[in-house]
Amino acid sequence: MSAATPLPQERRLVTAIPGPKSQELQSRKLGAVPAGVGTTLPVYVSRAGGGVLEDVDGNSLIDFGSGIAVTNVGNSAAAVVARATEQLAAFTHTCFMVTPYEGYVAVAEQLNELTPGDHDKRTALFNSGAEAVENAVKIARAYTKRTAVVVFDHGYHGRTNLTMGLTAKNMPYKQGFGPFAPEIYRVPVAYPYRWLTGAENCAAEAAAQAIDLINKQIGAENVAAIIIEPIQGEGGFIEPAKGFLPAIVEFAKANGIVFVADEIQTGFCRTGQWFACEDEGVVPDLITTAKGIAGGLPLAAVTGRAEIMDAAHSGGLGGTYGGNPVACAAALGAIETMRSEDLNGKARRIGEVMLGRLRAMQEKFADSDRVRIGEVRGRGAMIAVELVKPGGKEPDPAATAAIAKACHAEGLVVLTAGTYGNVLRFLPPLVIPEHLLAEGLDILESAFAGV
Repeated sequence: MSAATPLPQERRLVTAIPGPKSQELQSRKLGAVPAGVGTTLPVYVSRAGGGVLEDVDGNSLIDFGSGIAVTNVGNSAAAVVARATEQLAAFTHTCFMVTPYEGYVAVAEQLNELTPGDHDKRTALFNSGAEAVENAVKIARAYTKRTAVVVFDHGYHGRTNLTMGLTAKNMPYKQGFGPFAPEIYRVPVAYPYRWLTGAENCAAEAAAQAIDLINKQIGAENVAAIIIEPIQGEGGFIEPAKGFLPAIVEFAKANGIVFVADEIQTGFCRTGQWFACEDEGVVPDLITTAKGIAGGLPLAAVTGRAEIMDAAHSGGLGGTYGGNPVACAAALGAIETMRSEDLNGKARRIGEVMLGRLRAMQEKFADSDRVRIGEVRGRGAMIAVELVKPGGKEPDPAATAAIAKACHAEGLVVLTAGTYGNVLRFLPPLVIPEHLLAEGLDILESAFAGV
């Protein structure tokens, strides 16, 4: 395990989950933090590293969440800690737009090299994924002199006003927060499991429908950008049917539309490749990144074709904290770790283990009269199961919540997702030891048996 302060890589429960100290902190949280800031599992973490989270009560939980795909390199990777500590001692902030520093430039150079395509690129740094997406829209509009933005069913792009409009799911992300930004249009995505004429027809039919809607309802000549997650995150880890993304890219290129790959959750080795769009050889015009970029520190980026990125006027991009020097140092440490420890290879191994076990569970519980795994899907260490009621494909959010709760009680952190609330998603740190991965899957299987 690459960590500054190694923790025993074991699950250890010394109290009920959550324990008394966590319960006390949760009570304080309720009195100090607004109700809108929810908590999936109210255990308060004191230390973390490798594949475990240690809470204030001394419990050690197996982490299948990675802070929502943020701690790909672990919670305290040695190179991240060392570089960030050195930068903290030097200076914490100057604002890159006032007096710049090398770290920002170095991160931009790394992203220009790592992202798909060998064309000339530029990178601008920001604070969060939503901010990166907003700036991608700004850049695309500046370049094309158009206004319309096309997004997809089940997509998620953030919680700011513009990105709420881009996001498909109403509750909890949009309910009561409108009106939203205009000139946003939503089209079908190739969701193989739920495509009415069958998965084999999904890619061609979904692409044809999306393109037809764009042409008829918007006009391709009015579209500045098409934005899509190569694997949809909050939507339920939906991997579009093979051929769908290349068809959309071809349409965008033919019509002068900027194609934006939102790789905020899928990037930085999560799927077993540096970026998920590499799987079908997709080269986006712009790519947005965040989450796994800096080992847990807030940083985000837009990287893209130089002629597109340079379209915004001087002073049109930026922000007080964008590309903070400590976050940049952490990002350089995270990228160093990804390379030196072959985290793409580790992600692929996690996928092999998880997919094998989960498909065995799907078969084991195929005849259950309580809950059924409708589909196992995903790539690398971005894996999910969609739960349905026996006898069909009706989503089963109640069983999903019950299984997550049972896992939490046994010291396994899992997350739910999906437009219908019926997806269990698994995002373990890429440095998780294999024995913890196996133990976590044992807990999950017991939870299925107990529902």
